[in-house]
Amino acid sequence: MALRGAWTQGRGLLRLQLQGRGCQRGQWTRALATSAGARGRCEALVYHKHGEPLNVIHLENVKLSQLGDFDIRIQMLAAPINPSDINMMQGTYPILPDLPAIGGNEGVGQILEVGSKVTNMKPGDWVIPSDTGLGTWRIEAVGNMNAFIKVPKVIPLLCAATLSVNPCTAYRMLYDFESLKPGDSVIQNAANSGVGQATIQIAKAMSLKTINVIRDRPDIQELSHRLKAMGADYVITEEALRKPEMKELFKVVPRPRLALNGVGGKSATEMLRHLKKGGTIVTYGGMAKKPVTVPVSTLIFKDVKIRGFWVTQWKREHGHDLLQEMISQLCGFIQEGKLKAPICTEVQFQDYQTALKAATTPFTSSKQILIM
Repeated sequence: MALRGAWTQGRGLLRLQLQGRGCQRGQWTRALATSAGARGRCEALVYHKHGEPLNVIHLENVKLSQLGDFDIRIQMLAAPINPSDINMMQGTYPILPDLPAIGGNEGVGQILEVGSKVTNMKPGDWVIPSDTGLGTWRIEAVGNMNAFIKVPKVIPLLCAATLSVNPCTAYRMLYDFESLKPGDSVIQNAANSGVGQATIQIAKAMSLKTINVIRDRPDIQELSHRLKAMGADYVITEEALRKPEMKELFKVVPRPRLALNGVGGKSATEMLRHLKKGGTIVTYGGMAKKPVTVPVSTLIFKDVKIRGFWVTQWKREHGHDLLQEMISQLCGFIQEGKLKAPICTEVQFQDYQTALKAATTPFTSSKQILIM
């Protein structure tokens, strides 16, 4: 308690001094991080046990690791709240950090300091984590240089903060499972999710058509317009997916060779029925928490392929160089205006409870981004 009290008092004094000089909030935050780093501590969102996020995570003052020869020290700039982050706090994700743990696995930071043997990074560079486990919901972090990937500072902050999970998942699923050609179509559920929005944009850059399935909701028309503005060709509800009128759609667009499933249950089964013969369904999520049921006739007469994808596993199996290559390609899309951040709500770090409540509320289409 004494440490935390001293931290709060010191933060208030520093804020007063900087505001007197006309500094912006970002400048104050960076100065704060530098001051905190000198003391070897920083604020972070920590959970000591598994449970519902709002019940188990708290803002705490934590100790920073010492900077090693191959380490970098970064000031976190922004970090999203992803479904996998929620699952980790609940204790239901396939990989779980040791407790106590700092929340968050994605985000972007700016280098403040580098170790004596770091030659390919420098203070001021922007970096993103190359794997899960960093704990990005914090003001500052220290880690090995190989645990990070550099990204161009010219890309928008929110694009950088949301780059390493959803766009990477969408990119790999579009490129790795079927040899798609311009004019081919892809069908996906959870089209308004982070992966869904990235899929729409990357598919458009590949000259593919997308059929995008979303759940019915009060703001269905507004959401449909937003997805079409991103490049979605067709937006339909899960109810419409089950109707005979779907045959009319396939008179103007080819049946999809690839289906991307982030929901499971009936939604996945219905997408399977519309796949082209020999097509592939790739499951990357299960928001419905129901199994994927495959009709026997679909397997026998259409010879569909059933696959799964987990971007964390892909990163660990393919290594740093291939990951850097993919990140560079995605950053190219961003700089060309072909890939934008998902629909986001920016929330100040200290208001994390507001962000967590929104992130765990059904039908929330906006990704919550913590701004440090």
